[in-house]
Amino acid sequence: IGHPTGREIPDREGADLDMEVILKAAAKSGVAMEISASPYRLDLDDNHARRASELGVLISINTDAHAEEDLDMLHYGVAIARRASLTKDNVINTWSTKKLLDWLKNRGK
Repeated sequence: IGHPTGREIPDREGADLDMEVILKAAAKSGVAMEISASPYRLDLDDNHARRASELGVLISINTDAHAEEDLDMLHYGVAIARRASLTKDNVINTWSTKKLLDWLKNRGK
């Protein structure tokens, strides 16, 4: 799930969502949550990413790049993941292709 709260810094606050319900549903259905590395999003934050990990929800870190020069924003997402104490095992875009394809085939089962 990408942009779960929909916030855009500094223009729009994130939606007032019950993230616990969303994260539990993601865990149950085998859906990964996104950390958007865009400095205008930074959504999931570190607290939600940590809770996702505690519930067994996997994470994808995405630059949200709309132009080539935006690709170097990945470090913002990595910083959120580090503050959340995530490891490479929690972050699906650090996995081998085989591991990712196996997860995609078997998730939610």
